[in-house]
Amino acid sequence: MSELKPNPLPLSTPFPPSPRRAPLGTVAKPLPIIIDCDPGHDDAMALAVAFARPELKVLGVTAVAGNASLPKTYENLRRTLALLGANEVRVAAGADVPLVRPLWVAPYVHGDSGLDGAELPEPTGVEHAAGAVDLIATLLREASEPVTLVPLGPLTNIAILLRDHPELKAKIAHICWMGGAIAEGNVTASAEFNSYVDPDAAAIVFAAGIPITMVCLDATHRALTGEAAMKRLDAAGTLPAKIFADLLRFYAIFHKDRYDWPASAVHDAVAVAHLAVPNLLALVHAAVDVELGDLARGRTITDWYGDRLKQRGRTPDVDVAVGVDADVFDRVLVDAILSFK
Repeated sequence: MSELKPNPLPLSTPFPPSPRRAPLGTVAKPLPIIIDCDPGHDDAMALAVAFARPELKVLGVTAVAGNASLPKTYENLRRTLALLGANEVRVAAGADVPLVRPLWVAPYVHGDSGLDGAELPEPTGVEHAAGAVDLIATLLREASEPVTLVPLGPLTNIAILLRDHPELKAKIAHICWMGGAIAEGNVTASAEFNSYVDPDAAAIVFAAGIPITMVCLDATHRALTGEAAMKRLDAAGTLPAKIFADLLRFYAIFHKDRYDWPASAVHDAVAVAHLAVPNLLALVHAAVDVELGDLARGRTITDWYGDRLKQRGRTPDVDVAVGVDADVFDRVLVDAILSFK
């Protein structure tokens, strides 16, 4: 469990948290979601939360290049689904490079495979041969109500979807993205990884006029999962718990080396949990721009001052996560993993 206590707002924010605008799933009315991810240790744990929570209904899962190359992230996705017993979910592989830039991957965090630290089962899932964008478009058309997109990696697939299928914007209720940073980045001083890898895609998505929640490092770096969680998982005696405990142990190496933290930031699972757990995140309504220049590539420039936004002709149309209830998140994550036998 994290020693960092939830910080409800950055010190520079002069007003209370804003109300959430993202939809919230309930047991009585599960929220239909499509997950786009680049597994990745935190992506795998986010999938565990998504399939464990009865408040969420996963329509499909797609892969994008990010934490590792596309063949690796797609295989990691399908292996994680096999571990979770999600054998019938529809899956597809998407973009293998960012829109206009070379791919940047993160073996220094996730290992060469993108999911080092444990041996996962053979891949599964119902493969959609036409690819990720076509699968997302198909699922949106089939849905009886607008769907929430949950991108947990670079936004390449989502940007291509919006470019190629503008007629489907009305079928997207919300985009809940794990990415961005107000303060310190984790690739550069300015940029969070997902935004840095494909800032051009992020700029397209933020300009699309679709409601967005940006679950950024300013929240996820306050939700650390460590030794106490691994002990609970080790004690469970189930294969999923053992594998996730081993994945957490490997993931912790980076956080110890980089930050000297005793635990790991499971970023992507925070974004998924936000759609099932009320009051998990503290949010501010803000306008967000994505920097495309080289010096601050991928910086998510966040402005929450109403008077200044009015002068610029901008509206605070993004919910930006600036704090998290770390203890609640830790329980949500471990309980989700323990639900798989």
